[in-house]
Amino acid sequence: MNINKQEFFDKITFRDSLRLAMYDEMSEDDKVVIMGEDVGKYGGAYGATKGLLDKFGSKRVIDTPISEPTIVGTAIGAAMTGLKPIAELMYVDFFGMSMDQIGNQSAKIRYMFGGQISVPMVIRTQGGTGRSGGAQHSQSLESWIMYMPGLYLVMPSNPNDAYHLLRESIKTNTPTVFIEHKMLYNFTGSLDKNKKTIFGKANKVKNGNDISIITYSRMTNFALEAAKLLENNNISAEVIDLRTLNPLDKKTIIESVNKTNHALVLSEGHYTSGVASEITSIIFENCFKSLKRPVIRYTAEDTPVPVAPNLEQKYIPTIERIKQYCLDILN
Repeated sequence: MNINKQEFFDKITFRDSLRLAMYDEMSEDDKVVIMGEDVGKYGGAYGATKGLLDKFGSKRVIDTPISEPTIVGTAIGAAMTGLKPIAELMYVDFFGMSMDQIGNQSAKIRYMFGGQISVPMVIRTQGGTGRSGGAQHSQSLESWIMYMPGLYLVMPSNPNDAYHLLRESIKTNTPTVFIEHKMLYNFTGSLDKNKKTIFGKANKVKNGNDISIITYSRMTNFALEAAKLLENNNISAEVIDLRTLNPLDKKTIIESVNKTNHALVLSEGHYTSGVASEITSIIFENCFKSLKRPVIRYTAEDTPVPVAPNLEQKYIPTIERIKQYCLDILN
């Protein structure tokens, strides 16, 4: 895609919407810089920063050593001194290398300094299965970040949300983790620069009356496909795309479940102590009297991610099984 000043795109990839968001923010604010492994000449591990080095130069698009603690630590220092860094970590699996910087430093600095210093930085990374990357390159570790106060967490499912949520993430003074599913980079959709996404507000992507499917990221698209199949059974499923996990839009979740009286929580993360567990608890605490059947959480298995493609596909939720879980709940 040639970066340009179009306001509306009838068809744009998730990857190009991310690049356009960074391009627009860097054009408007010279404090925005990008840093990470291969973000410059190579254009990013998944091509999201391609072409930005030519436009903004090596002082604003910075190739770093292969050291996650160095990347995040440098971004924190840059943010504390007035810049707005976008730090790219190739895989969310590598967060373990820099969890002190992420969880102990960036998330806490504003509180340690009584609000006098903020850390306006974004950590862009990717997660999830789909490319047979194996157990060390395919995880969904968003629950790690969701657990930590002081960090925003964004996981969009489509190009329009990716563009607007990334721009809002760059503008905020709260350190933000922005997780992009690796199988969404080539996903296409429309983008309207004037149709902004409200940060922290879930999106009801499909109205329904019989059951609420609550999810985020790539699983939103799985849920929509399953909802189409359910229509053949005269079942109307409502699909809620959370978009941000912190802030979490509890109000939309509660309103939807109170309307449909049934809920399936869908996540590519693990079953135990994951995002789905937290959302399920919220539903039980706030919608217990309106529920006609217990909430079900459908997630990936509590095992390391298999590398074989056929096993990897069965490791995470499938469209057919989402449909079947909904039928089981309603029956």
